[in-house]
Amino acid sequence: MDRDEGNAITNADVRMQQQQQRSSIPSTLFIIFMLFMFTNHSGDEFLARNHYQDALQSMNYQLSNFTAWMSGEASNFTMPDRTPAITPLAQSFMHPGTRLDPLHASYYPNTTGFIRGDLDFYNITPSSLDPTNFPWKPYAESYMSDTNMSELLSNLGSWNWSAVDKISWSVIDRAPRSADGVSERIAMIHGRIDLTDTARTDDMRLEFEGVHFLPNGSVYGFAEPNGRPIDIRHLPVIVPNSVQNETARAIQPELLSRINKVKVNIDAGIIDQEIPEGSDNQTGCGFLVYAQIEPSGVSEDVMRDLEDELQKPTGKWTIDPPPLRMTGVLISRECGLLYRLRDAEGLRSQSFFRKVTSYAGVSAIFYLLLLALLCRQTDRMHSPAGLSRVSLWSFLAQAIVDAVAFAGHITFAILANGRPSMSLVAPAFLACILFALEAQHAILINQVQAPEDAVSPLAQPPQSPPLNGTAETADAPQPQLPLLTIVPPRPTAPSFVRLVIRHLLTDSQARIWLGMFIFFTFIIRVIVSPSLTLFFVASMYSMFWLPQIIRSVKRGRSSSLSAEYLIGTSICRLYFALYFLRCPKNVLDVEPRRWAYYLCAFVLLQVVIVLLQQRLGPAFFLPKRFATTQTYNYHPPLPLSGSDPESPDQSLGDCSICMEPIHADDPRHFQQVASGLLQKVGGRKNYSMAPCHHLFHTDCLEKWLAIKNICPQCRRPLPPL
Repeated sequence: MDRDEGNAITNADVRMQQQQQRSSIPSTLFIIFMLFMFTNHSGDEFLARNHYQDALQSMNYQLSNFTAWMSGEASNFTMPDRTPAITPLAQSFMHPGTRLDPLHASYYPNTTGFIRGDLDFYNITPSSLDPTNFPWKPYAESYMSDTNMSELLSNLGSWNWSAVDKISWSVIDRAPRSADGVSERIAMIHGRIDLTDTARTDDMRLEFEGVHFLPNGSVYGFAEPNGRPIDIRHLPVIVPNSVQNETARAIQPELLSRINKVKVNIDAGIIDQEIPEGSDNQTGCGFLVYAQIEPSGVSEDVMRDLEDELQKPTGKWTIDPPPLRMTGVLISRECGLLYRLRDAEGLRSQSFFRKVTSYAGVSAIFYLLLLALLCRQTDRMHSPAGLSRVSLWSFLAQAIVDAVAFAGHITFAILANGRPSMSLVAPAFLACILFALEAQHAILINQVQAPEDAVSPLAQPPQSPPLNGTAETADAPQPQLPLLTIVPPRPTAPSFVRLVIRHLLTDSQARIWLGMFIFFTFIIRVIVSPSLTLFFVASMYSMFWLPQIIRSVKRGRSSSLSAEYLIGTSICRLYFALYFLRCPKNVLDVEPRRWAYYLCAFVLLQVVIVLLQQRLGPAFFLPKRFATTQTYNYHPPLPLSGSDPESPDQSLGDCSICMEPIHADDPRHFQQVASGLLQKVGGRKNYSMAPCHHLFHTDCLEKWLAIKNICPQCRRPLPPL
């Protein structure tokens, strides 16, 4: 092949490589386009906008018909018939409120917040009421007299209604609106009701709409499962007869306000893409809600000042907010169910926001302490000798906990959507910094320990390959090949999957990050389930120092963790565990768990064991037959290099680090046997023999291993000295 043909082939290869490089640009554009299509939600927004348009049209239709009905004109709206037995049935479980003396007592004018309490279940179907003798039995029988039992059974669905024993009620109480013909102070109220089965930690969510009469603290409303609309025009049916007309007049401005709000959102492009769907439990049980706020021993003027300060804080002195207590009853005619609400206590949203802000401040202080402790500890053990004595998994477990804490605080800040949102950013930011530093430190530990774990300390050094074969091959005559024009094959780039697999097999950091990514995707699913969340917290907290104890026992060396870091980090971590698992009024409303104390005791026991391992030995708590660890012996018996055993200068060889001769130790500590080997009787040996058969001074090797854990001569990994 002549030079011109070679140049032509070379130019062709260059053109093909350029074509391959240019062809990757359309592929990149295609990938970007696909990612845009996957992440673009214009279709969902279009559906949500159509849903809003349909809802706006329906609300306009409802308002026009209700206005015509109120004016006595022809209308498609008809008010349902009032059931006479419902009022005495509800009053059998709660006492309706009365007007109070404004100088001595008052009701809460605004119930916006969270109400939680216990529920008592009653089955009011005719078959279940027959063997009972409740005083309210006649009212329940009259209320359920014309119920279709076949429809009742189908409405119940798969939910276990008899197991419900807790209620969580989130309430938004609007300011009273002025309307013609309305003399009472009536506020529209809405929210969500969660009926909880504590045995299964499962909830049934209901949407709530109602009215709140401020003068006597009474609340009336409807509760329906998700997906079933609530017609607030039917509220006059369940309120007392004396305020029925005023309630109907108060509904008109509320409907008009909701219509205007939907119009503004559509014009501004503020579209919620999450269209409400039906309930997961597929139930048809709707409830009538009757609730009564208990009066407080605070005058009406003082209560008004307290409310103004809660809504618009100015720093003015006010009394401590009195407890918000409530009683009530939930009745479902469609399903024959009745729940009595007792021992319900509310937490105002403003008070809750203050509690969240206080929690965020205290949490930020503890995260700052954790950050300071971590920085001081990493400064102490930055050398390979210190990193080889700590467990990788202890820092990975803490990094995972901090990553979950970061995600939880950020999610909490988004859901709060108010004044405490910015305060929650502080602990979230500090948790993110902690996660990054701990993950980086774990990767550094893995880099130091990977050569040590890859080669067993007791393994013999590999033999050098023979050289005769290579020499023979080099000296052998090469066969003569005919001169042919050979076109080299076009180089093919490896696929993306092969590159990823090769990178994972060769890079330990990539494996760690991939494992953490997979673990975090699992954690996202875990956080949704409360029971799995508690199991995750318990397992992670129990793994903080347990891997360190195991590594110290296996390696026969105590950890390099300071007592300051161990005790301080454990106390700061246990603060969060005790707050959420033992505080009855924590910000997430997690029920107290008795096993939290056992978790704390187990973590502190681990700290004590790690500290005792540094004083009494790594395996002090194990039986003698399990306490022995196989470690490489850097001081095997060696023959003297000198030919004259009577020579005063007994040398074992030259040190591979300082290049100085290694003299034998004090003769009193050694005795020479017939084989010419030295055996130790007592004292510290002056020499150290690496597995690769390189000889060092013990002091020289200790200083070298404080920098790197590889042989300074052949670069092979060395076990701990």
